[in-house]
Amino acid sequence: MKLIQDLLRLAPEGLVQDVRIGLHWTAVSMLVDSALRCGLASSLHGTHHHDGADVPQAGELHKLRGLELAALADSPDQPTLCSVGLAALNALLPLPALDTPDLNAEEMIARLGAGKRVALVGHFPFVEHLRPRVGELHILELNPRPGDLPAEAAPQVLGDAQVAAITGMTILNHTFEQLMTLVAPGANVLLLGPSTPLHPRLFDDGIGVLSGSIVTDVEAVMRLVSQGANFRQIHRRGVRLVNLVRPDLAPLFQ
Repeated sequence: MKLIQDLLRLAPEGLVQDVRIGLHWTAVSMLVDSALRCGLASSLHGTHHHDGADVPQAGELHKLRGLELAALADSPDQPTLCSVGLAALNALLPLPALDTPDLNAEEMIARLGAGKRVALVGHFPFVEHLRPRVGELHILELNPRPGDLPAEAAPQVLGDAQVAAITGMTILNHTFEQLMTLVAPGANVLLLGPSTPLHPRLFDDGIGVLSGSIVTDVEAVMRLVSQGANFRQIHRRGVRLVNLVRPDLAPLFQ
């Protein structure tokens, strides 16, 4: 995946401290330039219970170099390792300068999508609150709920949308680059969720807003992840929601 390879070239080396693969989230802590950092990614799970291994290096991952661990993000046939790799990469990437208020993803989409056709890739918890705040809202989901559209509808829905909001999990499941080819020229695109890499390199792919997170209490988050916490629980204890906005869109959020 070109995006992952590019981000690996832009990331510094780090010293792995710990790896936690939780029920909902995967977290990796690193020492990067003598600072303790932590990256998150959604936990993808395989199906190997007896005759295989979702994590062949289980028990040894913390011994890898930071960039070696992050390179696991480009393991399309091993979903759990992808989660570990992306969490490691998010720990390594330099913290960006953030000039936009810490608005949540719903607010960011609402401001860009007022009176417009919005396509949301992934069923987020804020869907029903967001719907009356935009012109039209169409939800694409691999496992559709009532009112959602199946993934097969992506070419038409994304091609018609003026605003597209895409879950960062598409980097994990390696559908991000394909989805971006379906987005209409000129549409404003947001990449959402704690899996989202906060690096301006993604602006080159047409992303206008990176709506992600920064871990502020590494010890608490690592403990919560390993005990099966969902994101609401993690957010309350040690995560800051942040937005990295392409310069031409920044005035909309001041």
